[in-house]
Amino acid sequence: MDAIDVLRDLANRPRRAAEALRDRLDPEVLNAHPGGHDNSVAWLLWHSGREIDAQLAPLSGADPVWSTQEFDQRFDLGPLGETHGYGHTPEQAHAIAVDDAALLLDYLGACFDALDAYLGTLDEAALDEVIDRNWQPPVTRGVRLISLIDDAAQHIAQAAYVLGMPRRD
Repeated sequence: MDAIDVLRDLANRPRRAAEALRDRLDPEVLNAHPGGHDNSVAWLLWHSGREIDAQLAPLSGADPVWSTQEFDQRFDLGPLGETHGYGHTPEQAHAIAVDDAALLLDYLGACFDALDAYLGTLDEAALDEVIDRNWQPPVTRGVRLISLIDDAAQHIAQAAYVLGMPRRD
C-alpha cells in the first residue's frame, strides 16, 4: 500500500462514520445545542463539508462543490452559507440550522467524492510539495490533506458523540 492508498482509505473513514449516523438524524436532533454549546450536529456536519471544500478547491484547482453542485442554493443559508464555520460567532453558529439530514450527508458525500477523485490524480512525490509557506515549517500538500481529513473526522466524531447522548438539552 502506498501513501496515496493510505490517504484514500483514511479519507473514507469519516465518510463511513457520517453515513452511519443517517438513521439517527432528525430535525430536532440536528439542530439541538446540547449543554448550550454553539455547534449543533447540523453545524458539525455542514462545517465538515465546508472545510473539506474550502481547502480542497485551491489544491485541486477546481471550483468548490458548494457552488458547482448548487448546494449553496439547496441549503439556502444566505450569505452565512458562503462562510466555512471558522471563527463563527455564537449567533452565526446557531443560524446554521438544517432540517434535511439527507442534504447534509449528500453535501458531505460530494465533498468526499471530490477529495477521493483528487487523491486519485496524485503520486507520492506530490505529497512532499510545499503549498503554503505562511507556516513554520511550511505546509506540504500531504500535511494539508491529512489536516483536512483529520478535521472532518473530529467533527463527525463530535456529531456521533452528541447523537449517543441520552439527553441533548
